[in-house]
Amino acid sequence: MRIAVLEDDETQREWMNSFLMALGHVCYPFATAEALLRELRRENYDLLMLDWNLPDMSGLDVVRWVRANLSAKVPVLFVTSHVEESDLVEALKAGADDYMSKPVRIPELLARLHALLRRAYPQKTGEVYVFGDYTFEQMAKTLTVKGVPVDLKHREYELAYLLFSRMGELLSRKYLQETVWGGQADVVSRTLDTHVSRLRVKLDLRPENGYRLSSVYSLGYRLEALTSSQTAAPLAVMPSVMAATAQQMA
Repeated sequence: MRIAVLEDDETQREWMNSFLMALGHVCYPFATAEALLRELRRENYDLLMLDWNLPDMSGLDVVRWVRANLSAKVPVLFVTSHVEESDLVEALKAGADDYMSKPVRIPELLARLHALLRRAYPQKTGEVYVFGDYTFEQMAKTLTVKGVPVDLKHREYELAYLLFSRMGELLSRKYLQETVWGGQADVVSRTLDTHVSRLRVKLDLRPENGYRLSSVYSLGYRLEALTSSQTAAPLAVMPSVMAATAQQMA
């Protein structure tokens, strides 16, 4: 999982970075809210760990910004020296999912992290996910479309499942690289576009079939489920829509 940590104390920040990496996660440490918010405008993270007191703005304001501006319900965990019950209530009202006080106790942090990730991203083993005509069987790593099996390689399946499970979200190239290929950027930079093109053909992801798999220049990819009116819309309007989206994300 890609976890962003917002912590102004350098010692705490480095410890959390090492701790999360030891658990197998990819950690992105930030010392200021401004730096984190700048990245959130163009990057995707699976969980945010936030301090309350920061040099440039309150952690509460960061949560409010996240809930107001991000379409995805990314889990937010406060890790802070604030211990009053009123602080807990305020954090949850602002949009945080959980809260723990410093000093950090490792067993508690592990439990809260696992609980948040489990709720936000259900365990894959043995589960079946249905998106319209597309059925993903996670244990077997198989995909059927209208009951017909589709021949997908391992990374094609993982990429397809990621796009469908995050339907409507703009997923950055870096996020797709690290989630599907484990951060092998030197390999993915040559193959991500090829994999997306193959999925578009193999899964027939075309507007006339109710889906649009589009590239937003220099940012990433988005899979959208279209309404009947959108399905009938001419494709000629897409470049202007994509350009406007890229300008907003800049």
